[in-house]
Amino acid sequence: MDIKKKYTNGEVTVLWEPQKCIHSAICFKGLPTVFDPRKRPWVTIEGDSTEKIIQQIKACPSGALAYKMNDENNPESMTSINTVVEVLPNGPLLVYGNLKVKDKEGNETLKSQTTAFCRCGHSENKPYCDGTHVSIAFEG
Repeated sequence: MDIKKKYTNGEVTVLWEPQKCIHSAICFKGLPTVFDPRKRPWVTIEGDSTEKIIQQIKACPSGALAYKMNDENNPESMTSINTVVEVLPNGPLLVYGNLKVKDKEGNETLKSQTTAFCRCGHSENKPYCDGTHVSIAFEG
């Protein structure tokens, strides 16, 4: 069962899918006034500005965090058709945008927002990153 949690401040809705989370703690390190896994609920949407929340969500390497602007006339609320690829030093390959991933059996999965692909070769969730690069001290 896929769980999706929603947190809103009226302007933006933060979406969290815990099953996608690789626990990189980038959200917590980058914006601890909003994202704090020691608290319940762990997302305090009122903790900072909408702009800073969006910026931090865009840094999520697993795509577990996403956002939706509540104003349908805002271009940020529309799905982006652009795709950006970023290589994180000593970490995964991040792909921002919409894409279709086909596995070795030919099964297709649609991905949006941010998708993290393994570069270290040790993930138990290939082709996706599961954070193993940290424990093996991957450099690349």
